[in-house]
Amino acid sequence: MNMTPKEIVKYLDEYIIGQDDAKRVIALALRTRYRRMQLNEQMQEEVTPKNILMIGSTGIGKTEIARRLAKLMSLPFIKVEASKYTEVGFVGRDVESMIRDLMSNSINIVTKEHQEKNEDNIEAYVLNKIVDKLLPPLPKLANETKKQDYETSRERMMNKVLDGDMDDKTIEIEMPTPRIEFQTDGTNLPPEFMKVQESLGKVFNSINNEENKKEITVKDAKSALKNEAADKLLDKEEINNEALKRVQDGGIIFLDEIDKIAVSSKQEGRSDPSKEGVQRDLLPIVEGSTVNTKYGQINTNHILFIAAGAFHLSKPSDLIPELQGRFPLRVELNSLDEAALYKILTKTKNSLLLQYEALLEVEGVELKFDDDAIRSLAKLSQAANEKTEDIGARRLHTVIERVIEDISFNADENSGKTAIVTKELVHEKLDDLIENEDSTRYIL
Repeated sequence: MNMTPKEIVKYLDEYIIGQDDAKRVIALALRTRYRRMQLNEQMQEEVTPKNILMIGSTGIGKTEIARRLAKLMSLPFIKVEASKYTEVGFVGRDVESMIRDLMSNSINIVTKEHQEKNEDNIEAYVLNKIVDKLLPPLPKLANETKKQDYETSRERMMNKVLDGDMDDKTIEIEMPTPRIEFQTDGTNLPPEFMKVQESLGKVFNSINNEENKKEITVKDAKSALKNEAADKLLDKEEINNEALKRVQDGGIIFLDEIDKIAVSSKQEGRSDPSKEGVQRDLLPIVEGSTVNTKYGQINTNHILFIAAGAFHLSKPSDLIPELQGRFPLRVELNSLDEAALYKILTKTKNSLLLQYEALLEVEGVELKFDDDAIRSLAKLSQAANEKTEDIGARRLHTVIERVIEDISFNADENSGKTAIVTKELVHEKLDDLIENEDSTRYIL
């Protein structure tokens, strides 16, 4: 998508309050990717992504910035926690599983796009399949008159199916048995071994490919047959190639909690083999290497890595120098104050308050928040963040749930009524919890 940095920042402003520096840095990084794709192939190879390190506490918008942009631009995107590679003792090439996950994400994105492009053909396939089940087949020796009558009946039946008149009718369709997928243990297998696995999968699936007949309603069949239609009508090789290219040229990996694998200079001995080992395992992927996947080999040279961490107990310079050098762009995000929390509740698109109002509307309850109540929610959320671990905007979820708990629980009894959240209600539900540090820590 051809968006200028200003347009990207404007879009982000709809969902994320503040953090202007981070927005600008990432908007420029994505625009640079677009600019690179306009260059000749030789120059494209020379222009490598400028990976970004975001520093700041949890809940202040680090992940949301990257996630929103990936969604906007239909780019393959995954979030992984660097710390998880130490919890289960990951070593060596196992960190390459993130590339395989990124490729799977890309396949899903591209497949969905192709399904939308071929929606008419898929709908036609499903419609014909259902009508075939509803009408008895025409005898092979039928004369022209019977053939014309049959075509008329078929057209009439198609219209009934489209109008939903046949939704409650039951038909028998063939449901394929689940396909067997061989999973690796995360190691970087050679292509020859992957091909052997794929061949074995085909053998097992051909043996187990006897169709399971199942009776379902026409309404359910419309959904059930879409996957079959997509499987038969879509060009899998084209999807595979497009997804692979999109990963290599536009993939984004958000590497969270990178501070958890840094070895603090304050730590005794200044050595932690497991943490430093993970850093060294990440290095070739971030620098650029080739990873084997079941969809083909992926070159990571132009994948954009956005690392993030709070760095409360360590600092970026505690990462190994080689890894530091692969994240040349650094931006520090600000903690959220009361004013920012208030804006998050009132100015963002599809804000938390709008979400809760929509949820209660399902029960026929009109939920309203007084402005004074919203300001109190922001103020008390900030107070809770100051008293205990600062979890940023995530604190708003907790306090709002606490305030409207009774309204939500009794919603079925108040259908058709209006429930107003006042400043008094907010303080009634939260003041004691905020004042008591233990309650704040364990309840909020």
